[in-house]
Amino acid sequence: MDLKDKIVVVTGGAGGIGRAMAQAFANEGARHVAVADMNEAGAAETAAMIGGSSAQLDVSDEAAIKAYIDKVEAEIGPIDLFCSNAGIGVGEGLETPNDVWETIWQVNTMSHMYAARHLVPKMIARGGGYLLNTASAAGLLAQIGSITYSVTKAAAVAMAEWISITHGNDGIKVSVLCPQAVRTAMTAGGPGVAGVDGMMEADEVANVVVEGLRDERFLILPHPEVAAYVERKGTDRDRWLTGMRRLQERYLID
Repeated sequence: MDLKDKIVVVTGGAGGIGRAMAQAFANEGARHVAVADMNEAGAAETAAMIGGSSAQLDVSDEAAIKAYIDKVEAEIGPIDLFCSNAGIGVGEGLETPNDVWETIWQVNTMSHMYAARHLVPKMIARGGGYLLNTASAAGLLAQIGSITYSVTKAAAVAMAEWISITHGNDGIKVSVLCPQAVRTAMTAGGPGVAGVDGMMEADEVANVVVEGLRDERFLILPHPEVAAYVERKGTDRDRWLTGMRRLQERYLID
């Protein structure tokens, strides 16, 4: 995808990867970058940096996502690229309460579906469009210490695969971003086990995203090591699980 002259939406754009992507898309010559986030002031700050627009948006609210899509398309133009980037990390083990499960499920998984449900038909009607969903390396592997993050990010990857399979021949392109540790507010307390291959800066991730979109790759992996881990997992899952248990022991001791 050539980002020049495209209309782009970035959710979770008040900081971190979302802000870095918005800046990178503007630098690539996007016609307009619309930034949305629960943090209205942060979204406005990002938009001011790039000459875009901003809005407060709760991505767990399907009606709000639909209204935002309709507003952008009515006031700015047809959305070429929708980056469903907002995400949270809450919950830990099997004891995690159902209300916490519901919160992270809505944000990390269902928000992608809500955007696709209301945008894909519009994109198909005009000949195509692009969805970029931010998941995590945890969605391909697992997140030691957090069942909620592991499951919701894995579901986000599966959803992106389904959309690509089902609507790829309708002109819908899909990429899923799966980084390990990135220096953002979410990792302010330390990268944890996700930092095993080092911490990346958000602007580095954004540059990899631009390259991935240009090549129209389904999996965008800022940490290339993840591809090797996924291959090992697919080749011998029992061995991979044993290795993950060893990593968990090392992580918990450290």
